[in-house]
This record gives sequence, C-alpha cells and structure tokens, in this order.
Amino acid sequence: MFSGDDHRYMAHALRLAERGLFTADPNPRVGCVLVRDGEVVGEGWHERTGEAHAEINALQAAADRATGATVYVTLEPCCHQGRTPPCTDALVKAGVARVVAAMQDPNPQVAGKGLQVLQQAGIEAAAGLMALEAEKLNPGFVKRMQQGRPWVRCKLAMSLDGRTAMANGESSWISGEQARIDVHKLRARSSAIMTGIDTVLSDDPSLTVRLGEAGGDYKAPLRVVLDSGLRMPADAKLLGLPGETLIVTGVSDPSRLARLEEAGVSIKILPLAQGRLDLAAVLQYLGEMEMNEVHLEAGATLCGALLQAGLVDELVIYMAPQLMGDAARGLFVLPGLKHMQDRINLSITDIRAVGDDWRINATVLASS
Repeated sequence: MFSGDDHRYMAHALRLAERGLFTADPNPRVGCVLVRDGEVVGEGWHERTGEAHAEINALQAAADRATGATVYVTLEPCCHQGRTPPCTDALVKAGVARVVAAMQDPNPQVAGKGLQVLQQAGIEAAAGLMALEAEKLNPGFVKRMQQGRPWVRCKLAMSLDGRTAMANGESSWISGEQARIDVHKLRARSSAIMTGIDTVLSDDPSLTVRLGEAGGDYKAPLRVVLDSGLRMPADAKLLGLPGETLIVTGVSDPSRLARLEEAGVSIKILPLAQGRLDLAAVLQYLGEMEMNEVHLEAGATLCGALLQAGLVDELVIYMAPQLMGDAARGLFVLPGLKHMQDRINLSITDIRAVGDDWRINATVLASS
C-alpha cells in the first residue's frame, strides 16, 4: 500500500513534528511534507497552540506548487473549527492530489472524518503509515483524547541497589550532571510537573525547567502540588518563582486558602476519601485542563500510590553506579504486594547511558 518513498517522506515529517516537542502543547506535535514529482515543495510543523497547523505552514511554503502534490502528515488533518480553521478545507482548496497520514486523530471530533472529507472531495487519502512512531510523539494527547486523563511519566533516580535516598533522607545528588540535564528536557516537554506536599516540605524544590540558552524555546510547565491537608508553607521556594502553580487539596478553610491565593497560587478543592485525595479524580481534572503529559517527581509514597492505582503510564529511572546500602530508602511504597501474582509488570522500552548513569525507560503493563 505504501512505497519506500512514502516511508522516507513520512520519516521526514516525523522529524519535523519533533521540533514542536517543547512548544506545541496542549496541541499534538505534527509535521507535514508536500511532495510533487519527487521533490519536496513545502514543509512545516505545528509550533504553538493558536498558531497555524503543520499542513498550513507546509502549504504556505509550497504556494502554487501544492497543486497535485502528495501530502505526508503525521496526524490526520482536522476537519472542525477549533482555535484555527479546518486543515481539510485548506488542502482541498490547494488542489492536492493525495494525503497520507501516519495516524488517525484520536480526537472524537475528527477520528476518521478528516480523511472522509478529503476523499469526498476527490483526494486520495489514507492513514496508517508509521503510526506507532507518530503515537510515540504524542502519548499524552492520545491518552487524553481516549481516556480523558494525561500520560503520567514517573521520573526516579536510584543507586545500583535500587535506593533513592539515605535513611536520613539525604539524596543530593544520586545522578550525574548529564542525567540532570536529561531530566530537564523531560520536564520541558511536559504540560505539568507534579509532586506531593511531603516532597515540598522536605526538599523545597523549584519544579522548573532549567536548560539555559542551549535548551531552546519551551512552554513552562504548570507546577502541581498534591496537598490534601493544605500544609503548603507560604515561603515555599516554588511560590516565588515565575510560572503558574496549582495546589490540589481537600481543605476549604477560607483563611488558609486566602493566604496562598495572595501568593498567586491557583487552588482546586476535590473531595477527600479517607483523608486522601482521589488520585484518579486529580488526573481527570488535569485532563480537563488540557494537560497532555504529567511529569511526576515525588516521594516513594505518592509514586507508589499512583502506580498501584494504575495511574502511572511510564517510568524513567536513572541508575547511578553506586551502592547506598539496605538501610537506604527504596523507589516505591507498595503495601499489599505479598505474592508473585501481585507483582506490577513492566515493559522495558529503552536502556541507554546518560553520562555516567544508565537511563531505563519502561511502560507499565495493564494487570491481567
């Protein structure tokens, strides 16, 4: 169905889509290439929400050479009026001959309808070329469109013997400088950086992206703190930093809320269950806020609770070449795992050296 040239041009479109990795959120990262008579006549990618989609940028680059061209786009063209007009209308008007999409749009407003609009206009249109590669670029967008919640990526740093901190809580620094730069790239691609109040109280983190000028352009992620009892101190470091902070709590005390709101913090009150936040409800709310990817940096208790609730999609673990001893703290608090059948199964998708450390990427498999 698809030729070698089709694969080559779609691979180019995917590389273009990657350029929006840090900036396209909450929209998907999309790339587009126009080819006529074996020559690339236009290309583009989606840079920012509210600005032109990849197809429009490629059409503008091609101008009148778009007529009769084949369009390679990493996501099915939209056919509805959103923040920008439908891309299908622009493609029909330009007179393209063929459209090849890597994947169907998971957005129910599109979901195959974009291809139908093109076909009804006499344009040859199909999807399914390098679909897995396109999905990997947009795990959060796909998850949010299909399930209403973001993709949760849990980042951890550990020693070779699986420890994250000494018994007294000391943990700086387990991983090396290159690993820390890598983490900031993960933060930069995320919609939100989430932690728990215990981490704020013990570590006073910034939860910001710090890549310097070499990091390029990125959209600052929302800082999210899960604080069921509203214990956030008014002098916490992250409250005084640029960017937005959201506290999710179960407390509705007006005086305590006012103190934090004066510091410019947004607060969402959700019902508590046995004194704790409903983590599924938290993620559902973040999905409603159009959060695609949530970068989790928290302690063993919160990370373990999300993992056991089936709400962690991916683990990114930096393993340092050191030993910290059996008294040091582990990765997760996972009560109730007593038998082999209770194990949480993972699929390791990547292992590579990052400086002196090893980075392990793993997806969490659904329980059988």
